[in-house]
Amino acid sequence: MRAMVMAAGLGTRLRPLTYEVPKPLVPVANRPIMEHVLRLLARHGLGEVIANLHWYPDTVRDRFGDGSKSGVELTYRYEPDLLGTAGGVRNVRDFLGSEPFLVMAADPLTDIDLGDLVRAHQAHGGMATLAVKRVANVSEYGVVITGSDGRVQGFQEKPDPAEALSDLASCMIYVLEPEVFEHFPDQPVVDFALDVFPALLDHGAPFYVHETDAYWNDVGSIREYLQGNFDALTGAVAVDAAGGALEGGDEEEPVRTAAGWELSGRALVGEGAEIGRAVRLDGPVVVGPRARIGGGACVKESVLLPGVEIPAEAMLVGAIAGRRGWLVGRP
Repeated sequence: MRAMVMAAGLGTRLRPLTYEVPKPLVPVANRPIMEHVLRLLARHGLGEVIANLHWYPDTVRDRFGDGSKSGVELTYRYEPDLLGTAGGVRNVRDFLGSEPFLVMAADPLTDIDLGDLVRAHQAHGGMATLAVKRVANVSEYGVVITGSDGRVQGFQEKPDPAEALSDLASCMIYVLEPEVFEHFPDQPVVDFALDVFPALLDHGAPFYVHETDAYWNDVGSIREYLQGNFDALTGAVAVDAAGGALEGGDEEEPVRTAAGWELSGRALVGEGAEIGRAVRLDGPVVVGPRARIGGGACVKESVLLPGVEIPAEAMLVGAIAGRRGWLVGRP
């Protein structure tokens, strides 16, 4: 089975982080989000992958190349104009071929069992299978209404909790049959939620959900980005971090390192990072590669992006620090 990762979006909800880099390259646990996705696909035997590109396309190509370092065979398709979630998939129809295929966004943080999703699709024999997860706040997601057999009956987009008919949020991870393209409208920009799935309902085409209890975070806000990093660091989501993972004491009795700085809780320190004397890290903290923390600074529950410099004696709490300043977005 071949797979497509949707990497062409602008990542507007994660601005200003995405003003200068595409969202798939924003790091979580010191690896680009898209790298976690590619490694997930590789772990489940989905090794032939294509990505659509639009925003800073060359930076994505330069980072991942042919995909071999992430365990996949990766090709690309550039979109001069955005074609929508489904339009981008139709644009790579020749790559996907005549067999069922998997589509997912390039930028969620998840450890979902894709094998279970594929097997569920094969078992019910429908035209599409949507991965869904129960959520506490339906007003932040598109939710899927299903029958007792898991067949999709309708959708609600970010409903008021009092009016919600479901708490199953779409994870934007689909297994699709090639026949689904017969239900695409004849227009250049096509969206799954707005165009394709309603067309399947209108034509009575059977399609289903597969509920997962795996970790899933669409990293759709600064708060969710921070939380995703912390969850990766604490093991709430099974992803491969990059750097040295350290475990300190508690806030009252932090561990003093040989380099003269203190740590409580958990920290991830990227390659080439420099931490000055008398620095205090209160985890969870992610220190990006080549980041520098001046002496006497205190960093608590924060993410330092690659190459950032934190001045001596500075205090950072619940923040994302980049080269152009920092953002407060404490979970």
